[in-house]
Formats: sequence, structure tokens, C-alpha cells
Amino acid sequence: MATDGQPAPARRQVLLGGGAAAAAAVLAPPASSSAASSARRAGLPRLDGDRLRRWARDTWTSLVAMTDEETGLPADGVEASLAARTRSGYTSPTNIGGYLWSAVAAREIGVLGADECTARVRRTLTTVMDLPHHVPSGMLYNWYDEADGTVVTTWPDSGERVVPFLSSVDNGWFGAALHVVRTAVPDVRDLADPLVRRLRWDAFYDPGASRPGGLLHGGFYDSPPPEGAAVSRGNHLGTGDDVWLTDHHYDTHVSESRIAGYLGLVRGQVPSDWYFAPWRTFPAGCDWSWQQAEPLGRTRTYDGAEVFEGAYAYRGMRVVPGWGGSMFEELMPDVFVPEARWGRRSWGVNHPAHVRAQREHGLEEAGYGYWGFSPASNPFGGYREYGVDAIGMNPGGYFSDVEGTDVDPGVAGCRAATAPAPTFGDGVVTPHASFLAMAYEPREAQANLVGLEDELGAYGDGGFLDAVAVRSGTLARRHLSLDQSMCLGALGNVLGDDVLRRAFGTPDVQRALRPVMGQEVFGARLS
Repeated sequence: MATDGQPAPARRQVLLGGGAAAAAAVLAPPASSSAASSARRAGLPRLDGDRLRRWARDTWTSLVAMTDEETGLPADGVEASLAARTRSGYTSPTNIGGYLWSAVAAREIGVLGADECTARVRRTLTTVMDLPHHVPSGMLYNWYDEADGTVVTTWPDSGERVVPFLSSVDNGWFGAALHVVRTAVPDVRDLADPLVRRLRWDAFYDPGASRPGGLLHGGFYDSPPPEGAAVSRGNHLGTGDDVWLTDHHYDTHVSESRIAGYLGLVRGQVPSDWYFAPWRTFPAGCDWSWQQAEPLGRTRTYDGAEVFEGAYAYRGMRVVPGWGGSMFEELMPDVFVPEARWGRRSWGVNHPAHVRAQREHGLEEAGYGYWGFSPASNPFGGYREYGVDAIGMNPGGYFSDVEGTDVDPGVAGCRAATAPAPTFGDGVVTPHASFLAMAYEPREAQANLVGLEDELGAYGDGGFLDAVAVRSGTLARRHLSLDQSMCLGALGNVLGDDVLRRAFGTPDVQRALRPVMGQEVFGARLS
């Protein structure tokens, strides 16, 4: 996430070397936890394929309910009734991408026939080919009417004006889906390939940003922006008119935005220097003591780039944090890019550590009885960002409960702790976080989801409801397209032999990404 106070756009084989064991010892669970982990897992049932396939089938039902039959565009959300009249009335590049990869996952699991999968993907791509877009970059606007494909200029519920915006991260998820379907659904390559070729990721890449190596803008407007927007006129493409680029950049590495950078690397439109530019944590010291916690680590050099390999201490682990400590930031890109395999000493250690941290927060630290915290519908209305405050850099926090309980351990010698061990309230758990976690703690994630369905009733005809406040039992009785597509995408990898990772991680993708991420050691020791 950007750290200058600007909001992100709305809906928003490795050579291990001698340091691998040391890195694992720093970030991985302590050795003494191995027996406890084995004992815990021994008490959990093995994966229930029938239940998982039912979850997949019902989740796909919700995505079909969101989708306009003529355009093939999915709405941003639908109420739990699945009635067409309750669709949101708008969609985004992320939603469109999610529907495309969900069709592939549903086919692989056996929920959707091959012919229907191809027909649905082709219908959607045919519509997308003709959607209004920014021609020089090929990028899609952030909001369209799913019924007719027009650009949304007023919100359907409030009538408020919308200035068309082009988001790097939202286009990133659409681009990821294109890479999946062009491989997994060969009969649509005649549509997918031209769309892939027209996307210019360098439209977002700012080589002169505040970090050596350059950063990605949040996005840009191609017409005058809303009054007060923090933007600068410019054009990174060298063609077309200048646009209004956001002043905020994505400057933290554990972020969903890295998918756009990956795509830029694959296309040769963003240099490999970008990978090492975003912060792992902010630096140590009192000048940076406003961040959530004191980072531990040291500086390492990769391809001439100096990187402070910081991490936060949390319950016997060192975790490289995201901006808000949410499961989405950590794990959504991993649904497509096999980060844990290609970056064994970095993502291969941090992903399981993050999942463990989320589980221990929910079950032990906060005592909710459930876990999995990520942006989702607020059970009490609207939308809200949830996360584990202690593993997010944001001092304002993505909180795990309704009350917004802050964790503040302070920074020794710089600022006093104000809330090192608070009492938590009504925790808000979202099912998509558990589905993402299933790649690393499958039995624990399944057990958590079984409880959400059987004990809390957070389930309906369209699969899991978007979120539940676990102590009050208050349910967010709706489905969001992005969240449902995360559930189905993750299930596709679990039940379909990594179908999305295989489809995305083609040889050209591997050549571009694996050598870069394979170098890094997250959370390096101080000595």
C-alpha cells in the first residue's frame, strides 16, 4: 500500500546456498513447535474432497448469479439471495479477471464442463475486446456497467459522480487472468493474445520514484481528476497524451500490487530493479518508529540493489509484514505465481509464517475461535479492511475486530507502548482468507471453514457468505466477486493440481521471475 496518506484505488528451481538453513531458522516456526504442530494436525480430519467440491460448486453458482448472460461480465457483488436484481450494477477489471480464472478452476474441479467453460470465457473476452479503454496503454477503466459495458460515471446506488480511473493493481488481476486462460483454454487464444499484447505495464512504472529501482503508481486518470486528487501530469509511455498519474506509489513488497510488477517483468516493460525497490519493512531507528513495530534484520545486496531485509517479531516468528497484515496482501499473487517454490528463502518461508500468524492470532492471541482476516464486507454494513495489526506496517492498522482494537508494542528508546496486549472484541473473519491459506495449512483451513459453515451458519446457496463477526454471529449476507473468485481459484489449485499456477507459470514467465525472486533471503540475521 502507499504510505503517503493517499488511498489505493477502490477495490479495490532456486540455489539454496549455505544461508538457506539460517534464513529458515529466522523466519520459520521454532523447532520446538514441530511436535506441537504435528500433534495439532493429527487431531484434524484429512481433506474432505466431497465437501471441498460442494464448496466449489456453490461458489461457482454465486459467480454465475453475478454474471450478465449477454455480456459475460460479472457484477462486483450480489446479495445472498442470488437474485439478479441485487447485483451491484458495476464491475471492474479485477472482477472480470476473477470470473475468467474461476471458470478454469471450476472446469478443472469438475464443476463446469469443458465446452461451457470455453463458451463462457469466449463470451467475456469478446465483450472486453470492445470495452472503452485507454488506447495508448491498453488498460481498462476501473468501473463498467456489467449489463452493457459502458464506463460508470455515476454510482448506481447514490448517483455520485465517478471520474474514470485506470488502476495498476486492478488491471494486474485482469492481466493475470489473461495469462491463465490463454494457456488453459487454448480455443480462446485468438482473443486473449491480442489483449495481452496491448497491455503496457510501463504506463504505471515510475523510474524516478522515491525508491531506487522505481515503483508503480497506483494508477492514472486520462481526463481531469476529482478536485483535490494528489496527481501529477506525465506520461511514461512516450506516446499519447499526458495523463494525471497518482502521486502515491505501491512501495511495500508484501502487497497485492506486486502482480502488476510481475506482469511488467514478464513483458520486459518493467526492469528487474523494480523487484527490490519496495520496502520489506521500513528501516529501524527512531526516525521510522511511527511504524507498527521495531523491525529486525540487516541490509543485503542483490544485483547491486541494497535491500533492508527487515521483519517483525511475532509469537516466536519473524514475519515480513504487509501494509495492513491481511491474507489478501500476502497470498493472492501466490495463487498464480508459485512464489514459495521460486523464492524458497523468501516467500517460501514468509507465506507459511503469515498463515501461522493469522491462525495463532485468531485462536490464541485474540481467542475468537476462528481465524482468517482480510478486506471484506463489513457484517454491519459497507466494506472494511481487516487484518492482523501486529504483522502490518500501518500504524493505524487493519484491525481484526469490529471495535478496531489496536496493538501497539512501542519501539524501545523511541516511543512507549500504548497497547502491547489488548483485549479483543468481535472478530471479523472472512472465508476467502482460509481458502488462500489452504495451500500452506490445508487441514487447519478446512477445519476453520467447517466451523464457519456448521457452527456459525456463514453459508448459503452461493457458498460462503462474505464475512462473519464471530462473537455476535452477525453475517455479511452477500457475495463479492473478487472474494468468491479467490475462494474458487485457491480450491482449483488444491483440487486441480495447481491448475492456475501451472497455467500462469509458463516458461517465459519462469525465465522472467524465478531468477529475480530466487536470490532473496527475507528477514536476514543481524550477524
